[in-house]
Amino acid sequence: MTAMAEGARPPTGERAMGRNSVALSLTINGTRHDVDLASNATLLDLIRDQLGLTGTKKGCDMGACGACTVLVRGRRIKSCLALAASHDGESITTIEGIGTLEALHPLQAAFIRHDALQCGYCTPGQILSGIALLAEKPQSLDAIREGMSGNLCRCGAHPNIVAAIAEVAGL
Repeated sequence: MTAMAEGARPPTGERAMGRNSVALSLTINGTRHDVDLASNATLLDLIRDQLGLTGTKKGCDMGACGACTVLVRGRRIKSCLALAASHDGESITTIEGIGTLEALHPLQAAFIRHDALQCGYCTPGQILSGIALLAEKPQSLDAIREGMSGNLCRCGAHPNIVAAIAEVAGL
């Protein structure tokens, strides 16, 4: 261990842990964000902790539950597994970026009609995954179930979630 000069303070924060910071520019929900963050920060950490968009949830933090699902260029990803630095320059949509209180996204409205939520914790990820699935044009209830298998609901609202997506898909 090296001796510190008198009056010097030990490094703190990211530098103390040996992490490098990176500068990124991302468009989230149509707004450009230029940020500096640790090179090992996840997209979820950026969205929630740095940008304050708390609709995206941290569930298992291992990619198993889907609560952190966001859309990158229209494709669903689990943001807890994605390094933010890997998405420099990309367009990302979170639950805050779809619909408004005055004009809900059709899938948000269908979730309400079908009572497709209980506690609501998984709902943002379910809706964003459902939007991506609808773009894939599922042809059956089985295709919807398979397409949504990466999003878990501990409350057991899966049948209602499938019904809401099926309604919007016209099945």
